Amino acid sequence: MARGIASVGECMLELSGQGGESWRMGYAGDTFNTLWTLRALTEPDRAADYVSAFGDDPFSIKQIAFFSENGIGIAASPRIPGARPGLYAITLTGAERSFTYWRSDAAARQLASDPAALAKSLENQSLVYFSGITLAILSPEARKVLLNAVAGARAQKTLVAFDPNFRPRLWPDAETAKAAFEAALATTDIALPTFPDEQALFGDAAPHDTAKRLKKLGVSEIVVKNGEAEALIAHGDLLTPSPATAVAKPVDTTGAGDSFNGGYLAARLVGDSPVEAAVRAHRVAGAVIQVRGALAPFETLRAVFNG
Repeated sequence: MARGIASVGECMLELSGQGGESWRMGYAGDTFNTLWTLRALTEPDRAADYVSAFGDDPFSIKQIAFFSENGIGIAASPRIPGARPGLYAITLTGAERSFTYWRSDAAARQLASDPAALAKSLENQSLVYFSGITLAILSPEARKVLLNAVAGARAQKTLVAFDPNFRPRLWPDAETAKAAFEAALATTDIALPTFPDEQALFGDAAPHDTAKRLKKLGVSEIVVKNGEAEALIAHGDLLTPSPATAVAKPVDTTGAGDSFNGGYLAARLVGDSPVEAAVRAHRVAGAVIQVRGALAPFETLRAVFNG
């Protein structure tokens, strides 16, 4: 059996409007959206685990069952008595979305509460993926526990991928976020930043500046996403632009960057070059913004990835 994939973070209950006062409940969160795409696009015998912390309420039980139904485990993630998932609601203006969150007491904030269990969850993995949101929901002490576990996995030849995914409201101040991201990047093989986020936090003037800054921090492979504009791939001494897939009528842009990450990492795991992987990743992201919600059907993702 192939070594597994682990994605670390918070998967929330997602409410998406269906018109009027009707809402549909699903499950989503940046690192889960990426793992969903990876699960769809990697071989069935490769384990895929969502590493977090979970409650024991009915919603947590249903969430874990949903994972299992789609081939996703939870490794050694702790179950916290009395805890529950976070919740968010999506409202749309055209295809652009905005979010309202209820997450301050979510179980996922305790994902590093058992350092031994966390380290066990990251053992024997081909890939460990996490994000700036993963870091933002943790206390400073818990961030250190997580980064130590990630570094330990990397020392065992696990590939580590990180998307800074800067969300200002989750951080007490910019300097705290900068320090956390730079500590995370020290453990990272593949960085998947989004240019507007990096511009807002670090003042980068152009995607090239983001790529150069991250390269100086020791990251060997960087893909700077930029919405509908081209992505920029930095690998070795090359800086290569990668045009996005044009979509005439996007339905919902929720999860586009997360699915790009999943498509890119899936392609890299099967041996595609960074440039080839970005082409496939753009196709995947283009398909996702043509469906409602963050999670496209596996069949849709596979069709565009292999097309």
